[in-house]
This record gives sequence, structure tokens and C-alpha cells, in this order.
Amino acid sequence: MADRSSPRSVLGALTGGLVRAPELRTDDERSASRLELFFDLAFVLVVAELAIDFRADVTWHGELVFAGLFTTVWWAWVGSTLYANRFDHDDVVYRLLKLGSMAAVVGMAATATEATGAYFGIFVGCQLVLRAMLLLQYLRAYRHVPGARPIARLYMTGTAVGALLWAVSLAVPRPIGFALWAAAVLVEVLVPLLATRSSADVPLHVEHLPERFALFVILVLGESVAGIAHGLHDAHWTGSGLLVAALGFVLAAALWWSYFDLAGARAKQLLSEVGGERSDHAHDVYVFGQLPLTLALATVGAGLELAVVQSGEGEVPTGTRLVLAGGVVVYLLSVSFTEAGMSKKGARRGLWWPVVAAAVAAVDVALELPAAVVVGGLAAVVMAVVVVGLVERSTGRVAVEEV
Repeated sequence: MADRSSPRSVLGALTGGLVRAPELRTDDERSASRLELFFDLAFVLVVAELAIDFRADVTWHGELVFAGLFTTVWWAWVGSTLYANRFDHDDVVYRLLKLGSMAAVVGMAATATEATGAYFGIFVGCQLVLRAMLLLQYLRAYRHVPGARPIARLYMTGTAVGALLWAVSLAVPRPIGFALWAAAVLVEVLVPLLATRSSADVPLHVEHLPERFALFVILVLGESVAGIAHGLHDAHWTGSGLLVAALGFVLAAALWWSYFDLAGARAKQLLSEVGGERSDHAHDVYVFGQLPLTLALATVGAGLELAVVQSGEGEVPTGTRLVLAGGVVVYLLSVSFTEAGMSKKGARRGLWWPVVAAAVAAVDVALELPAAVVVGGLAAVVMAVVVVGLVERSTGRVAVEEV
């Protein structure tokens, strides 16, 4: 029975339960909270702004900048998600810290198109605020959840070192500053890997985790739908623009279907099979496999808007068509290797699909195909993935769990 005179009980009585100590929630049955869904809205803005900047520079340099900035944003989302996965207790303090993080993400959205230029300092400042909020959350967990202290200490250390590297990037020349951004993310990435290998009995919540990542996939797929709509408007509903838009929608729908009925559902099944009282390497494979997957989907979304607009104006450049094909190839590769890494089996079965998508790109480079043919070909490949996957699922060859 709890001691009613303890500081925690007194605090709870004085605040009417509005302020509660964090607790480990990996054994609870729960889903994404309304606050988490609200928090995700800010990331919709960031992804959209990054896509705008990428569409203005469809080159290798533009793709690298897009991928680099997307990675920093994705990792900021992951950092918050991993904390909530273990400790989301939804009291007033947690809500205020989460909303403070959300405000920083809104600031990132407002600076995203100039993050490497005029708004460099503000973008870094927003990243620092995000890490300060996360550090305070882990500090609360460290104080109130003794069993989680080794894990909390790891995350506090990684977050503090990452914040220091972000801060130093403000005082050095830009190229070095960008390298420090990468170093900060790499340091923080090591933390969940070390947490998996620690002896602490603080596993990830295997039901909450795939739901949160599925919501991020929806967020990114939304960029494809929005891109098609914006592209069709800017193409003034011309016949060629309408055709590419229609085929682009089929591609986006097929990607959605392939993830939620097959790839994501299969990953959730594999996470459930791992279970246990500790985090497993499969958790790490799943989490980090989501980066190339969502980056690929974001790239497809940016490419679809460009393809629709440019088809309405005339010829679609090779670069735009390669962006679309490359995005589909990387998505299919990510799905294949993530499943292989989680199940400890070879990736041969799934590798045929990215090879077929790459063949579409190769034929396009050789023959300069119309955009409608390329988009239609990519849509056909992903639709084939869906059909074959559903057949395998219905016959029991592949076990999946609803996302």
C-alpha cells in the first residue's frame, strides 16, 4: 500500500492528480494517444516544406540535402516516440513538454526550406529545444522509475551529447556544421542500439511501436496525395497532366496497400513473435528500417507533384522520372531487407520486386519513355507486389498481423 505521506502522494493530492510521476508502461495495452496524433501534425508541415525545397532542385545535390534534412527531422520524431513508447503517462508536465517539442517542430517547418541557408541558426535552435524537452522528460523518468534508470541514463547522455554537437555547429563554418549535425544524429542513434544490449529490463512496447510508425507512414503518404492534387491544379487539368495524376494516384494507393496489408503487417507480426521482457535486435532493425522506407515514400510524393505539373507543361525531365523510380526501388528494398533482418532469413524472395522497378528505370533511361508510361509501369509493379502478397497471405505462406 502506498505511503500517503510520501512526496509523490502529497504532490498528487495537492494537484488533484494533474501532475503524476512517470511510470513504465510497456506492459499496458494501449494505442497512440490524442496528444501523439496532434504532435504528428507538426511533422506533416516539415515534410511538406522539405518536399517544396527538393522540387526546386531535382539534382543529386538536392536529393542529398533533402535526405539529410529529412533524416534529422525523422530522428527528432523517433526520439520523442521512443520515450512515449515506454513512459507516456499524460500528466500536465508531460503534455507541456510535448507541446513545447511540437512548437519547436513548427519552427523547423517554418525554416525547413532555408535550413542550410538563411535560417540555419533558427533551425539549429529548434533542434536544441527538441533535445532540451526530451532531456527533461528522461530526467523525470530517471528520478521516478528506478528500474529504468540505466536506460534513462543512456538516453540522457546521448541527448546531451547530441545537443552539444548541434550547439557547436552554430560557431563553425557551414560544411563543418553540417558534419556536426550528422555526428549528433549518429551519437543519438547509438543509444537505442546500446539499450537493446543492456541488461535493463525495459523493453519497447511491441503494440504501440508499429502503430506509431504506421502513422508516420500515413503522414508521408499524404504528401503523395497532396502532391497529386497540387500538381493537377498547377497543370490546369490538361489531358496529359490528368493522365499522370490518375496513374500517380494508383501508385500512391498501391504503396499504401502494400505497406498496411503486407510490409507493415508482416513487421508487426515479427515484432509480436519476438515479444519477451527485453528489447531485441529485431526492434532495432524495424526502427531503423523505417528511415529509408519513409524517405523513399517522401521522395515519391515530391516526384509525383513534379511529374504532374511538368506533364501538363510538356516534357517531363529524366531527373523527375528517376526520382519516382528511385523512390519506389528504395521503398521495395527497405521492405525486403527489414523483413529479412527481423526474421533472420534471406532476402531473396523480396528482392525480385526492386529489381523489376529498377528495370523500369533502366528502360526509361535508354528509351526516354513518356512520364505516363513510367508512372504506370511503377504502379503496375507495386500492384503486382500487392496481388502476390495477398495471395501468399490468404494461403498462409506469409503470416501477418493487422497494423
